Amino acid sequence: MTARIARNVIKSVLSRPQMDGDGAKVYRSIGTPALRNLDPFLMLDEFDVRAPGGFPDHPHRGFETVTYMLDGEFLHEDFKGHKGHLKGGDLQWMTAGRGILHAEIPANKNPSHGLQLWVNLAAKDKMIEPSYQELPSHDVAQVSPEEGVDIRVIAGESYGVHSPVLTRTPTMYIDVKLKKGKAIEQVIPDNFTGFIYTISGEAKFGGSNHISEAHHTLVLSNNGGTFVPVESLSDDCHFVIIGGKPIGEPIVQHGPFVMNTTKEIYQAFEDYQKGRNGFEGASKWLSSIAHKWSH
Repeated sequence: MTARIARNVIKSVLSRPQMDGDGAKVYRSIGTPALRNLDPFLMLDEFDVRAPGGFPDHPHRGFETVTYMLDGEFLHEDFKGHKGHLKGGDLQWMTAGRGILHAEIPANKNPSHGLQLWVNLAAKDKMIEPSYQELPSHDVAQVSPEEGVDIRVIAGESYGVHSPVLTRTPTMYIDVKLKKGKAIEQVIPDNFTGFIYTISGEAKFGGSNHISEAHHTLVLSNNGGTFVPVESLSDDCHFVIIGGKPIGEPIVQHGPFVMNTTKEIYQAFEDYQKGRNGFEGASKWLSSIAHKWSH
């Protein structure tokens, strides 16, 4: 019988609040000097945005953005005519591919709180057509193995429940809420990079029983472990477990563009400025929502 091996926490990074976009407060972990990237993940933000703050018109190329709303409401609009209205518990998995120009802002004056994860794409997928997978809260897969354990399966699998989301870069994304004294063991493939982001409460994480509070990114060991144990120390314990298969390709990032070479980055800027190769019409497009709160 093969021995079961638990993943351990090998690094803890505290996310400190900073301003991004247009007056938007974010807690960033992956994508900072302390944790530049965690292949295949490029960035993780916990955003806490109030109008008039937001993320007005901006482009992307070469990766996916995963927006998961915790509370509040967010509006989304892109230059290809797609519009969305995300509410608490809703998921938007956007594949920017060869090019998206979009805006994201709060839908009202109430706080908008959520997570945005950037997932890299392999070279073969970087220039695919943009697409969306959007799930309202009631369509996000859920499982409660016992009372006081509530799990939402954003991507991948947990306790036999599967998410319908297609992940071009193999990814798992599990949202967990635990009451005090409750514990789980989340399966994670042994070839996945893995980490935990803590949203609230306190718990023991990993085989090493690392104790952590909110706003920490806990990097998990790649020790061949196939599961992550967690035991809650408070009634408001809330965290996400995220894992993905490393792509193992060069990462060259400049702002909203993530490619494999510097030449491809220059090409992305040129395509965006000249409105070609996926950015046709970008120079003339203005979202209808970006200035919703400016007057």
